[in-house]
Amino acid sequence: MISIVIAAFNEENRISRSLQKIHEFLRGRDTDYEIIVVDDGSIDRTTPLVAELARTIAGLRVIRYDNNRGKGYALRTGVLASKGETVLVSDADLSTPIEELDTLLPHLSDCRIAIGSRALALSEIVVKQPWWRQQMGKTFNRIVKLLVIDDFNDTQCGFKLFTGETARELFREARIDRFAYDVEILALAKKKGYRVAEVPIKWFNDAASKVHPIRDSLRMLADLVRIRQSIGNTSAQP
Repeated sequence: MISIVIAAFNEENRISRSLQKIHEFLRGRDTDYEIIVVDDGSIDRTTPLVAELARTIAGLRVIRYDNNRGKGYALRTGVLASKGETVLVSDADLSTPIEELDTLLPHLSDCRIAIGSRALALSEIVVKQPWWRQQMGKTFNRIVKLLVIDDFNDTQCGFKLFTGETARELFREARIDRFAYDVEILALAKKKGYRVAEVPIKWFNDAASKVHPIRDSLRMLADLVRIRQSIGNTSAQP
């Protein structure tokens, strides 16, 4: 079985289309699957829409709680509820197309984790972010390399594949609730000596991003400090 976990916050305009695409991709494959949508305190119709689709899409379910807790918290909730032998975490907008799952899967033959990357030479960025988002990302990545881990060119792409055991182990130990959760997960994996493949993927920017440039940047910087304090600088580790 493969588990696909999606964090959703006020995604009524995109979630149905994304879930239909995932369903169309998976239903022709010779494998069982589950799709877990975690409604991170939405105040729109995200949960009713997913519940309605679950009547016709086998293996789809929604987990909801009332207060917005953050993407990291939502994905942790979904991953710990998953049962798959492999676990994919994906953005609700499918900025990385679900077909890229086939790009990551072969890497699990010799790695525990395969992460999509927008920053490699063979990555295909079909729709670019605005310049200020690109600069934010580059600055954040430099700080990540300085404070926590320097192994990866892109820690923040929201398309990551794990063996199921590894996903549930790492997310069980994780404590970061918002957007810097990726850095914590990868730092935990590095500390445990787990092999991680960084893989070029196709990616489309979605203009309807939920990231607030100032508020979320400050939160992410604070979270990097927390990760450094709890895990240390894994860049110095072999």
